[in-house]
Amino acid sequence: MKLYQSVGPNPRVVLFYLAEKGLQIDRVLVDIMSGENRQGEWLKKHPRGGIPVLELDDGSLISEATVICDYLDERFPEKPLAGATPEARAAVRAAIRHIDYSIGSPMMNGFRSAEGLPMFENRMLCVPEAAPGNKAYAQDGLRQADALLATQPFVAGDSFTLADIALFCWVEFGAMVGQPMPDDAVHLKAWRDRIAAMPSAIASADAKHGLVA
Repeated sequence: MKLYQSVGPNPRVVLFYLAEKGLQIDRVLVDIMSGENRQGEWLKKHPRGGIPVLELDDGSLISEATVICDYLDERFPEKPLAGATPEARAAVRAAIRHIDYSIGSPMMNGFRSAEGLPMFENRMLCVPEAAPGNKAYAQDGLRQADALLATQPFVAGDSFTLADIALFCWVEFGAMVGQPMPDDAVHLKAWRDRIAAMPSAIASADAKHGLVA
């Protein structure tokens, strides 16, 4: 297998997951800053220019960060992070779906249409007038996460899972692009500090970490 990765919250999800599972996979760094993922050969691997992508030994491709992690959890079931039972997997997937819709998507769209506009305006649809609204949606999503973490230690319940990895990577991305956690999100901040101290979280901060191909 080979993982195509880059900087950004979605690639970091897979790097965090791999580090926590202790999995070693050959990796290729794709330069999204120069737009490598939006042209030429890369579009044969992912027509929409997405990163990351996992290429299997038979040449087939799997895209979307949490889908890649789900696949790897089935291939390597030791220390499951996507849920050890059907019920646990359902809880993790439901949590991730909510994170993607209430935080990840609006946060990214808010960034692309504002601070990131010079980079993205010639690559995809950007709507600058929608940026404030998207950022407000993301802030509301972060407050929802704060309320949830006031009642339980982790995003999907009592155990650390892929849902925590997903939320953490968006929280860290938001802090980098002018969309930090709300000041009053004390439970979310305490959770973030616990996750940030994990060796796998620290390792995943560098997109080049463990790069061997």
